[in-house]
Amino acid sequence: MLALFVLYVVVEVAALVAVGSALGVLWTVVLLIGGSLVGSLLVRSQGRRVLDGLQRASRGERSAGGAVADGALFAAGSVAMFVPGLVTTVIGLLLLIPPTRWLLRPAVMWAAARWLPQVATATRRMRPTVIDGEILDDSTRAPNASGSAPILEGQVIEADRFDPAAGDFRKPHR
Repeated sequence: MLALFVLYVVVEVAALVAVGSALGVLWTVVLLIGGSLVGSLLVRSQGRRVLDGLQRASRGERSAGGAVADGALFAAGSVAMFVPGLVTTVIGLLLLIPPTRWLLRPAVMWAAARWLPQVATATRRMRPTVIDGEILDDSTRAPNASGSAPILEGQVIEADRFDPAAGDFRKPHR
């Protein structure tokens, strides 16, 4: 962890020295402040967009895996924007703009599927459970003996066996 921090400091100092010697100190400071201002505007606007994508995914209008990947890339870009330095600001800006997230989304989904097998199931399209049936209106139902609740007629295709040791809360299975 210490080596990673030392690498970060060396890269940021080298970038500041290189840009400072090429553009001058004043323009380097202007570049840092301008990058931070643009980044804060992007965090606000793209945060709303990513949140909207997550809401659409929860309603089934968009791929859940893509929305989560966008959210992860947005979060990484937002964190990079608040870490001081020129290189992290550039990385943060790149992760906050939609075309870069669009290009990196498949790689994030691949990495998530490889390292987190549970996420792989969320990236596949979920199919709802369909129960075949027929709707009858009140005029076609035969009255039952007590005249209160309707009687459901049907055939049980498969039933779970009750295990008293497991209790009411059993692990679901298919």
